[in-house]
Amino acid sequence: MSTNSIEKLKNVIASLTAPEGCPWDKEQTPLTLCDSVIEEAFELVEAIRADDRQEVLEELGDVMFLLLFIAQRYEESGDFKFADAVDSAAAKMIRRHPHVFADAKVEDQEELLRNWEKIKRSEKKGDKKIFDSLPKGLPPMLKAYRINSKAARSGFTYESDEQCIEQLQSEWNEWNSALESGNKEAITEELGDYLFTLIELGRRKGIKANSALDTTNNKFLDRFAKMEDLAKKQGKDLSEMNLIEQNELWEQVK
Repeated sequence: MSTNSIEKLKNVIASLTAPEGCPWDKEQTPLTLCDSVIEEAFELVEAIRADDRQEVLEELGDVMFLLLFIAQRYEESGDFKFADAVDSAAAKMIRRHPHVFADAKVEDQEELLRNWEKIKRSEKKGDKKIFDSLPKGLPPMLKAYRINSKAARSGFTYESDEQCIEQLQSEWNEWNSALESGNKEAITEELGDYLFTLIELGRRKGIKANSALDTTNNKFLDRFAKMEDLAKKQGKDLSEMNLIEQNELWEQVK
């Protein structure tokens, strides 16, 4: 992105928020734009996962528009400028990558990530704990991945994948025991424990559970839509077919 492109977008925002600009845009603040940032980020992620390059281009622009919009509001109130945020990000990345921008040496990725966490904590003032930087609003599955990742960087993790698998089996057994008890609170707790451990096993294998589940969700939705199409060709309504008939369609679309 050229400087001219950024300035062009900043000028658009300035026009939208000027006294004679758009009534809606003039009322927006960093706080009111929070939901929009989240929504546009999700749309960008969806476009990337779908490998839709044109959609990625558009959604990147939408996200950048919101970032510049928010930065302008802070600049108007005298807090900071967009350039300050960019400079801060550059300085932070240089500081956190001494193995690239300085003479630090790392043996492997695990050591690299441990160093990253140490540097992050050293940047914070006061007595900061390891999980203080964990965003509270993260979706639960993504949060579980980040928790396991941060714990591992601090050395608190299973010594081997086999131990993690054993723990997963133990959690499965506890889940089944809870089911037999009929205690809803225990059932919910054990399901959470099982999922948490499963997410950690995926992390150890280089798989992000959130992304993996999203792929499965989309696969299911695609197959179900094809089932509906097949049922329609047969002159039937899928919701009125019995499970055996539905399963037959499912096998066809697989």
